[in-house]
Amino acid sequence: MTKKEVLLFLMGFVSCAILLYIIFYAGTEIALGTGMASLETASPSDWIKEDDITLFDEMIILRVKGATISNYASTGSMRPTIDEGANGIRIIPEKVEDINVGDIVSFELDKKMVVHRIVARGEDDDGTYFVTQGDNATFSDGKIRFDDIKYVTIGVLW
Repeated sequence: MTKKEVLLFLMGFVSCAILLYIIFYAGTEIALGTGMASLETASPSDWIKEDDITLFDEMIILRVKGATISNYASTGSMRPTIDEGANGIRIIPEKVEDINVGDIVSFELDKKMVVHRIVARGEDDDGTYFVTQGDNATFSDGKIRFDDIKYVTIGVLW
């Protein structure tokens, strides 16, 4: 082995050791993306603050005004984030400013309730619009309006 090859090997070894230390011993959880989609998907808004969570040995209490529980059909459009068997915690948004890119919303489309992520927000002659798309879908749903949005998903439990 040449000196250059040894140095390259050592740099890779040290980098790997540092990364493993951060993951397993630093005490902070980090999310590592495995594909381009995970790098491009915006995260939902932070709806539940730490002060709204109470942890007991036998239960967790979340204080969320007006929350309801939802379940999901096995369409595959929101995999791996949401799928059949998951339980969603959702609220009714009060104003257009409550909705942000990255949020997961429920809205009516062709008389069916659809659950997709907000991927864009814009303004046109009719006011604010949102563009939604399933995390596992290759095309968007087009423009939807605030009045079309029935719920915002603020948590998912599996």
